Amino acid sequence: MKTLDKKIIFHLSGDLGSSVAPYADLASKLEITEEEVLDAIRRFQDQGLIRRLGATLQHQQSGFPANAMVVWRVQPEEIQARGEALAGLPYVSHCYQRRTAPGWPFNLYTMVHAESAARLAVFLEEMTEICPVAEWRVLESLVEFKKTSLRFFHDLESE
Repeated sequence: MKTLDKKIIFHLSGDLGSSVAPYADLASKLEITEEEVLDAIRRFQDQGLIRRLGATLQHQQSGFPANAMVVWRVQPEEIQARGEALAGLPYVSHCYQRRTAPGWPFNLYTMVHAESAARLAVFLEEMTEICPVAEWRVLESLVEFKKTSLRFFHDLESE
């Protein structure tokens, strides 16, 4: 991968700020044109390097203080269908299949965001109808210590 591509990815994986022209600002920083930045983004998408660009919402400060990771023990032959169904819910921001571990049989993970504990309970009820398994747990978020996007190629930060 070319150094310029790495620099573009590094900056895209960070905070673009609240500029009305973030790609022009990035182009200026990298001493290239805005069209070159946009062409690189399209190329990265075509190559499957990036799926999308999006904002990171500070959900607790934005009116969603009731957040939880819900973990499920789903039969292997059902995990695809259950995962896709849960991932389609508007209040689920993340949905992953993961390996189990000794003493931890859960293989499907969903992150849920709600405006209140009561609303979270409603969401959990709906989720258990979609994923009617015997074993599941709610791991409520108590304190958020860090919420950032992963920065790639941080060794290029000073360039």
